[in-house]
Amino acid sequence: MKFSVVIPLFNKARFVESALASVLAQTLAPLEVLVIDDGSTDDGAQRVERIGDPRVRVVRQPNAGVSAARNRGIALARGDWVAFLDADDAWHPEFLSALARAHAACPEADMLGTRLHEVPEPTGRPFEPWPVPEAFCEAELVDDLRLRWMKNRPLCSSSVAIRMARLRAMDQWFYEGEAWGEDLDMWFRVADHAPVAIVNAPYCKVRSDLPGSLTQRMAKRELPPFLVRMRQQALDGTICARHRASALWFVSQSQVTLARDALAQDKRAQALWWLIQGRQSWLDRRWLMTLLMALLVPVGLADRWQRWRVRNAENFAQESIP
Repeated sequence: MKFSVVIPLFNKARFVESALASVLAQTLAPLEVLVIDDGSTDDGAQRVERIGDPRVRVVRQPNAGVSAARNRGIALARGDWVAFLDADDAWHPEFLSALARAHAACPEADMLGTRLHEVPEPTGRPFEPWPVPEAFCEAELVDDLRLRWMKNRPLCSSSVAIRMARLRAMDQWFYEGEAWGEDLDMWFRVADHAPVAIVNAPYCKVRSDLPGSLTQRMAKRELPPFLVRMRQQALDGTICARHRASALWFVSQSQVTLARDALAQDKRAQALWWLIQGRQSWLDRRWLMTLLMALLVPVGLADRWQRWRVRNAENFAQESIP
C-alpha cells in the first residue's frame, strides 16, 4: 500500500516537528508527506523544511481554513490511500502498518481508521511510543458509521485514511468555510458508499483540552451545516436507502445534545426547542431523560450534571481502549 500523508498546518510550530517525526518513524514508510501551510504567521513551515527529508513537501497557500488545506493535499497526493494527521497530534510507529493489516482483512473498505488516546499535553513535547496490545488489533468492519459513532467515537481526523479511488469518485471532498463537523461530514459521506474498517486499538494520540471542547460546543446556537445537509440528503434520497433512517436518527441525537448543552447554561426554553426539533428520537431514553431535566431539575444542577456526564463519557471511551 502506498500512503500519501496530508498534514494541514496553521500556527502550530511548536507541535509540527513532533507530528512529522511520528510519520517519518513509521515501520511502513509513507510514499510522501504533504504539509499544507495554510497561511501561518509563525515559523512552522520553516521548521518542516529544515528536516530535509526528500519525502516531505511543504505547500504554502493563503489562509483558507483546514478543509481547504486538506483538499489541497488530496489534489496533490500520488498515493493509493490518503492518510490525515493534524499538526498537533502523533501516530504510533505501527499506525500505517495497522491500517495495512485492516485493509488486508477487510479489502472492501474504502476508509480505514484506528482508535485514539486524548492527552491534555499543550507544550509540544514529543510522545514516546506507547504499548498497543496485539489482542485488540483486529479490524472491525462497520457498515453504518453513524450508528457505530453513537456507541463511542471510533476514529478521528488524525487516525483515518481514505482510498484514493473513492476520493476521485466524489464530487465534493471537505466542505470549505465550515468550522464544526466538516470532518464528520466527510467520513459519513465516504461510509455511505463502502464499509469502514476500524482497528480497535489506539494507534493515534490527540492533544486535547476537554473543558475547552465542551465550551466550544456549548457556544453553538444553530444546527451545523453538515447536519442540515445530512437531514436534507436523507429526505431527498441522496443518502442510500439503507442509511437514511440512521442519518435522520443521528441528526435528532445531535439536537438532543444541543438541548443538553443549552440546559447546562440554564437556557430551558432553548433546550425545549431543540428537543422539539429532535422529535425523531422522542421515544428514545436519552430524549426522555433530557426532557425531564428541562422540566424538573433546579437551576444550576443541570450544568453540573452535564459536565459530569461529559467527563464520564470521555473517561469511559478512554477506558474502553486497551
